[in-house]
Amino acid sequence: MNECPLTEHMRPDGGYLSIKEYEEKGGYRAARKALQGMTPKEVQQLVKDADLRGRGGAGFNTGQKWGFVPPADSSVRPRYIIANADEMEPGTFKDRMLIEGNPHQLIEGMIIGAFATHSDVAYIFLRWAYKLAAKRLEEALSEAYAKHYLGKNIFGSGYDLEMYLHTGAGRYICGEETALLNALEGKRATPRAKPPFPIVSGLWGKPTVVNNAETFSNVQHIINNGATWYKSLSRCADGGTKIYGVSGRVARPGWWELPMGTTIRELVEEHAGGMKDGYRFRSVIPGGASTEFLTVEHLDVPMDFESVQRAGSRLGTGMMIVIDDRTCMVGAVHNLLQFFAQESCGWCTPCREGLPWIVDTLNAIENGQGRAEDLEMLDSHTDLLWLNKTFCALAPGAMEPLKSALTLFRDDFMRHITEKRCPWR
Repeated sequence: MNECPLTEHMRPDGGYLSIKEYEEKGGYRAARKALQGMTPKEVQQLVKDADLRGRGGAGFNTGQKWGFVPPADSSVRPRYIIANADEMEPGTFKDRMLIEGNPHQLIEGMIIGAFATHSDVAYIFLRWAYKLAAKRLEEALSEAYAKHYLGKNIFGSGYDLEMYLHTGAGRYICGEETALLNALEGKRATPRAKPPFPIVSGLWGKPTVVNNAETFSNVQHIINNGATWYKSLSRCADGGTKIYGVSGRVARPGWWELPMGTTIRELVEEHAGGMKDGYRFRSVIPGGASTEFLTVEHLDVPMDFESVQRAGSRLGTGMMIVIDDRTCMVGAVHNLLQFFAQESCGWCTPCREGLPWIVDTLNAIENGQGRAEDLEMLDSHTDLLWLNKTFCALAPGAMEPLKSALTLFRDDFMRHITEKRCPWR
């Protein structure tokens, strides 16, 4: 069995697998196995035992999440399942690569997930900018319908499923599952109050399961090969492989499927080829822009949920942004906060008003107009915009790189203030 199940059949020429090619590689065998020979509960339990944790950032056990769906005999219909492929986290591009290379893998995983959660309708919510991914998904969906893998009485099992592609309008907040649901309903993309949670009252008030596109892409491999095999792929307690990526001034930026728990050092030095000539490693954002910085002392930290959290950050999407010694940390944080301020939905006051205030303050510091008391103000905002003080996690996510930069690189901020300029320019 291949140890890179998500990518082993991807074509090196950048093309994608047609349904014929996908079937030749064993495609849709797992969906047939699940729908013809397993109960939804058995599928849930197998995915739970495999310890497939959500690949969108939260890392919740997928099978356990599916188990929270109301019982099958509930009269509440229809039920929905959604693949969140609205991949707008800066530095992250894993879902795009998986979809462009093997769209049927996502579709098959969603069929199995829909069966396991008694869902009647499935949506793939795709980032607007992913034009090639959308084109390939549309073709793959047409192929799947033509083969009767979607629609009525799939595999003669009596199970029906309709699946649609929905292209988002392009807002970061749609990565938050309840904002995604509002957008899918044609409303303003603002988060909803929880509870109720989507799994009980989601799209149009019906039970709805939302999982990341990479998460769904793992499911059929678990059905085909079992939980023990899936867990054996990992170097830690979390099951499976992970799509990791490295960007920044490294010799070979890119993405790779590797065992869950691969260290930061191996990713940067071996797979990404180390730093470019003339640059030194200084820090890394391990899981997209909304995670805390880690430094050279963390290079041997395994990239899994628990280890990265113990190191003081989050695994997030697992797509790292490497910061070199010639990059101004104040400027880097300023750039990140500009993005988050722009992408705030404006629903709650701390986020709507606080993020632009922080951006203005960082801009003043970066341009030599900062004051020592500005650091105290920034410190206070990392608390005022923290968890449980805003309507959703966008502002707390924006505070993670700021808070860690103020702790790890405070001297950089002070140099800007005392020298009244950016020392890196």
